[in-house]
Amino acid sequence: MQAYLLEIIIVISAIALLLTEAFITPKRKYRIAILAILPLTIVFVLNVFAVAPSEYNKEMTQFYAWDNIARFFKGFTLLATILTLIFTLDYRRTLSKFTTRPGTEEGTGEYYSLILFACAGMMWMASAKDLVSLFVSLELTTITTYILVAYMRRNVGSLEAGVKYLILGALSTGFLVYGIAWVYGATGTTDLALIQEKITDQNQNYLLFGVALILISIAFKVGAVPMHLWIPDVYQGAPTPTTAFLSVASKASGFAIAIRVLQPFMESGNQVLSSKFTTIIAVLAGATLLVGNLAALRQSNFKRLLAYSSIANAGFLLLPLAAWNSDSALASQHAIAFYLGVYLLMTFAAFFVLAIIYRNTGSDEISAFEGLGRRHPTLAFMTTIIMGALAGLPLTGGFWGKFFAFESAIRGGLWVPVIIGFIGAAAGFYYYFQIIRAMYWRESLSTRQIRIRPISYWTVKGLTIAIVLLGFFPKPMEWLIGEKPTSAEKAPQKNQDQPVAVNTAN
Repeated sequence: MQAYLLEIIIVISAIALLLTEAFITPKRKYRIAILAILPLTIVFVLNVFAVAPSEYNKEMTQFYAWDNIARFFKGFTLLATILTLIFTLDYRRTLSKFTTRPGTEEGTGEYYSLILFACAGMMWMASAKDLVSLFVSLELTTITTYILVAYMRRNVGSLEAGVKYLILGALSTGFLVYGIAWVYGATGTTDLALIQEKITDQNQNYLLFGVALILISIAFKVGAVPMHLWIPDVYQGAPTPTTAFLSVASKASGFAIAIRVLQPFMESGNQVLSSKFTTIIAVLAGATLLVGNLAALRQSNFKRLLAYSSIANAGFLLLPLAAWNSDSALASQHAIAFYLGVYLLMTFAAFFVLAIIYRNTGSDEISAFEGLGRRHPTLAFMTTIIMGALAGLPLTGGFWGKFFAFESAIRGGLWVPVIIGFIGAAAGFYYYFQIIRAMYWRESLSTRQIRIRPISYWTVKGLTIAIVLLGFFPKPMEWLIGEKPTSAEKAPQKNQDQPVAVNTAN
């Protein structure tokens, strides 16, 4: 099937679930989440076998890109959405408590459908090859996540988080639109492929300014400095499934559009533009690594710790983006995709553990983990592996993610960000291992046994096993990423089209 049908299936499913929600009793709204997982799973499988849009469908091929990077990011988004819906099944009592009357799930059915709309927007972002389609898909995602963040309307923290996210999100949208206007004014087109051909010495300064504005908007999306200010408060106030979704899927879609936007400029052959963009992103990476890791050192709340951890991981992901390389075996896109794949496993596992602890203790402070080694040794052992992977401990998938990011940066000669990255990685061992210290070296005031629902237990167990397996065998993730066609491979197709146009003219 043609690839653009994937998003259409998701959107139709979301609309159908909204209609179905009206006929489900208030105490059974969780069935919407179960029904939503089915089309996502089907589309996840279809994504493997999807093909590029037909060349006769010019309207679609003009705005829709289909390659291994698009395939990977779509699969990534679908998997993150499935895990988020599984998460909501375990979190639905808390969600209903702050949304509607206690003891009923009335008013929560729309939450599951909104996640599907956000998923469709992120999938379109992965295939955006025109700045207009990029903007439309980004706004579909952003507007939907505004609602998801503030969904618990009876919770002051959720409403406060929604307002902050809305204000800064609107600001970032302004930067994006203004940047697109500058790029269009300098080149006369919003098609990213045509923009690469229209880069000249005369318009490079205008393009530099325009793309810099777009990068500010992308920095908001991925949580990079200086557009990171919303993350701690929004992550803490939003419903935990929304926080996990933003931390993983939203960040991945941000890097997907960063790759799409930067590729024409980094591979155009214009050394002035490419060197300046490298400097800009390297500065962003260094600042993000410093702020994220150093601010995490003083956190006593586990949710805020994961928020600053998300900022720090954005810094690590910016390293291969700054050291742009599309020709070697380990291209920048591959390093980013691998890191994100492992990051998905680690982050969702951490949020599932957080939800388990919160449900048993009513707290998301680090002190709530005290004595977990005695109260539930299996959960404590899995949490230890998860925290070790987030820190980059060898023999875990997290180690290879950071290794490939550093390798890309070293090959690019970005020594200052690399040094800052090593400092940040060392700081990460300290604040992640606070959790381990609390579990094994501190006594809990409560002796009540930790209870885990089967869906959470098996999800955490499966994610933990995947983290360990990728630590020993990272190749499966590399196979999923696949090979990215280089500019040289694309050139023959472009040359084949040109003679046809000449012969027709003759």
